[in-house]
Amino acid sequence: MSQVTVISGLDRRRVWTDEQKRALVAAACEPGASVAEVARRADLRPSQLYRWRRDLSEPVSQAFSAVTVSCEPEPAAAAGCAVVLEVGGAVLRIAADAPPGLVTAVIRSLRR
Repeated sequence: MSQVTVISGLDRRRVWTDEQKRALVAAACEPGASVAEVARRADLRPSQLYRWRRDLSEPVSQAFSAVTVSCEPEPAAAAGCAVVLEVGGAVLRIAADAPPGLVTAVIRSLRR
């Protein structure tokens, strides 16, 4: 038979420090780590780790950007590009055959 722990009274809710939360989230994000296993070892639900990860991450500002559509051809350097983005002084030229995952990662890195 397995052991059952009954927590009653006012002490049933645990309080986790931000350092403890960050350590558990980091452990769950390591390559090859299982969120379910990390949660099980800490006596948590996996959804709590996902919530902490979202809460501890840097807030993403939701903003609109001005977009200019031009019918004029780009210079020869941009030949073969499907999209040209100018963000904060940086120019990003995206080829039509670029993998979507790579494009997403590069655009996210420009936000930082």
